Amino acid sequence: MKNIRLRGMVYGLMTALIALALTTAAFGQGRSGGAGGGRGAGAGNAGGPPPGVGVDRGLGNASASSNGRSDNGLGNASDRSNGRSDAGLDRARIASDNLHSADRDLRDHPGVANTLHTNANDLRAGYQSALLTNPNLKFGQYVAATRLAQNLGSRFPAVTQSAILDGLASGKSIGQTLQNLGLSSQEASEAKKQAEAEIKRGRK
Repeated sequence: MKNIRLRGMVYGLMTALIALALTTAAFGQGRSGGAGGGRGAGAGNAGGPPPGVGVDRGLGNASASSNGRSDNGLGNASDRSNGRSDAGLDRARIASDNLHSADRDLRDHPGVANTLHTNANDLRAGYQSALLTNPNLKFGQYVAATRLAQNLGSRFPAVTQSAILDGLASGKSIGQTLQNLGLSSQEASEAKKQAEAEIKRGRK
């Protein structure tokens, strides 16, 4: 009789424990499911985006979507820029060297500006502007072009400072440029000698 009662008590206790365990498990699942897209939605990503979402993934997708063209484009742009940069630096260096030489010339021979009926600052500024078009232009060539235009402009309207500088930029000499602008070979030679003599006096 006692054994029957003991067994009944054991079965009752086990049944109660099992029921309690099932109730606890069900309650836990209910909280997890009710979290929706919150903390319960993805362990290790509390409040954050799912794995693989973000800037890094966006860049990766851009490269993958373009089959690598975006990466190649960046490399090509860099190469092209470097080529232009090198050429630009060379031109800037040459122009800078020529401008420094002009500064020394103006300091040593301030009378040159007076010969051209201008002042040193304006003469330097004009030369600096001309270097933007032709960085290889020497200061002496600029001075000669300016004086020739002053001497010849009234008789030969085509002979201007800009026209002479354009001829020099194209690779022609001053004599060739003057002839292209309407002077004969003898006239061009005489004009050059006159301008050189006047500039020489200004350098004393």
